[in-house]
Amino acid sequence: MPDLMPDLMAYWWVAYLAIGIFVGFFAGLLGIGGGTLLVPLLVFLFTAQDFPTDRILHLAIGTSLASIVFTSFSSIYAHNARGAILWPTVKQSSIYLIIGTFGGSFFAERLDAQVLAGVFVLFASYASAQLILDLKPKPTRTLPKSIGLGIGSGLIGMLSSLVGVGGGVITIPLMLMHNVPMRNAVGTSAALGLPIAIAGSFGYVWNGLEKTNLPDLSFGYVYLPALFGVVVGTFITVPFGAKLAHSMPVSRLKNIFAVILMVLAINMFVEIFMLS
Repeated sequence: MPDLMPDLMAYWWVAYLAIGIFVGFFAGLLGIGGGTLLVPLLVFLFTAQDFPTDRILHLAIGTSLASIVFTSFSSIYAHNARGAILWPTVKQSSIYLIIGTFGGSFFAERLDAQVLAGVFVLFASYASAQLILDLKPKPTRTLPKSIGLGIGSGLIGMLSSLVGVGGGVITIPLMLMHNVPMRNAVGTSAALGLPIAIAGSFGYVWNGLEKTNLPDLSFGYVYLPALFGVVVGTFITVPFGAKLAHSMPVSRLKNIFAVILMVLAINMFVEIFMLS
């Protein structure tokens, strides 16, 4: 039996690499960081590996946020090269995103897996509806000024840390509602995902360091084999997604993404609430 362990680890690493390739394309295309897709996929794989049930979602969220740190660098580089990032908005929002995200990661430690899963399912359903409806804002609407932007950024950071995403599925619809062009919304969202991911992953590592019922090769609530495989996969496909975002309309792909997102939310609901 011990002789099979390296083969099993290689199998799971290939699975992590595969989902990294899949998620990386959408991260580059839509500036979403990838966590919205990655969390339910990691929940599925961690469940299949018989990880402790009460820690699966925490591990999925922590690993997702840690991977977004690396994904964001690649995505930022690709979008910035095309002049798509609104850097003044990023600079005004970053500190509030960090505060909200770091606080949310500690709050998440006090919630059980079903509460976290419920937050994610509601969040994913809302995000999917926003993408499908594609509501048009009033032409006079613009992004809020510093105080409103700071409060909104803090709330976005808190929600992002609770569900393990880079915030893009929230920030992109919000920016579109304030008449930010789609390509600028995508590029700026990719940049906003970096402070969220750094603060969130640090919080999940810190909160998980003293936990005893975690799988081997975990660093806090970050599962290192999954992190490595996902990051390698995203590096392959993020540049292709970012290039496509600047070369063709993305409305059809947004709708496809919304459907995938809803399917994954339903799957997580079944995994956590129906099968637990």
